[in-house]
Amino acid sequence: MSSRPDPSVSPVQLAGALAIGTIAVLMVGVQPILLGALVEAGHVSLEGVGIVAMAEIIMLGLGVVLGDTLLPVARLRPITIAAALCAAALDLLTLQAVGDGGMAAVRAGAGLAEGVLIWGTTGVIVRTAQPARIGGVFFVLQTIAQALLGLALANAIIPRWGWPGGFVALGLLALLPCLLAFVQPARLSPLAPPAISGFRWSARTLQPLAVVFLQLAALGAFWAYLEPLGHAVGLNAQAAQSLVAAVLVMQVIGGSVAALAVRRWPLVAALLLCSLALAAVTTTIHQLPAGGVRTFSIACALFGFVWLFMLPFHIGLAFRADPSGRLAGLVPAAQLLGSAFGPLTASFVVDGNNASAVPLLSAGFALAAAALVLLNRSRQDAQPVRMVS
Repeated sequence: MSSRPDPSVSPVQLAGALAIGTIAVLMVGVQPILLGALVEAGHVSLEGVGIVAMAEIIMLGLGVVLGDTLLPVARLRPITIAAALCAAALDLLTLQAVGDGGMAAVRAGAGLAEGVLIWGTTGVIVRTAQPARIGGVFFVLQTIAQALLGLALANAIIPRWGWPGGFVALGLLALLPCLLAFVQPARLSPLAPPAISGFRWSARTLQPLAVVFLQLAALGAFWAYLEPLGHAVGLNAQAAQSLVAAVLVMQVIGGSVAALAVRRWPLVAALLLCSLALAAVTTTIHQLPAGGVRTFSIACALFGFVWLFMLPFHIGLAFRADPSGRLAGLVPAAQLLGSAFGPLTASFVVDGNNASAVPLLSAGFALAAAALVLLNRSRQDAQPVRMVS
């Protein structure tokens, strides 16, 4: 039995694991495009967008938790293949779903399978010598893939084949982990148990997950309704979809900067600044009049930068509370559950076709995260991250 790092994981195996996780989260990045297309086609109501988004993302998070709790790390390869086949089948079954409830049920099943794939990738990352930096690289890779897929959906696939073409494309991509499973590690060494690592649940260990949850709730609420908010300020459907892809590009820039800065910047300052920036961006968008396309686009670009910039700091925060890596393995679950809670609560503040209250809700989540960071700050939190390598 070993803890991290695991020297048996080669660079090629790490690349395979990162590729699998990247494919697993493609839908998260292009949700505004596909859900917006479903609304326009009348297959999902505007009020139901948050429910459908929540269903898939919350099951993604539960998939990570269930994997961490129930699945044997010694059987990573067959688990990956089974999860990929399930995800692909459910992507195709989405074409037969009817109404908000039916669509939410199918996408929830897909989310569970995708969550199991993310569990495997996370298990590899937390066993590396520099998990926060590798996590930053992972976030950048997945966002590049999401941006490319978003551009393809907005400019080629949806204009020609409609929303069904988008889910067929997702289903075909979901089959790739069946091959990549033979590139990633076949199994992982177990992490040290709590009796050895000293890990125990407490306010100190829950605090990082709570901060992660609130920050991602702020992101998820706004992201799920970005397209209708864009329409409200004057963007047409294709322009709004292209803006989604542009935001993903800004995420790549933010994640690249974070991958270099995460070992040097103080955690409290970085996470506090990110929360305040999110609150400022969403409050600005809430106050925009019709025709404020330029300001809306700039605000969304900053939103995208902050989104990916702060994610590697989540891993660093978890390792501060638990150096064994067990808590860090649950960071993706907290991120995904927060991302699901945001759209869920946003669905209750949408009034018909009016989503103008959603940015204020996002700002509230961001400020709550900032307050929690300040409330739980310590002298150690104010020091730069220095992980054992």
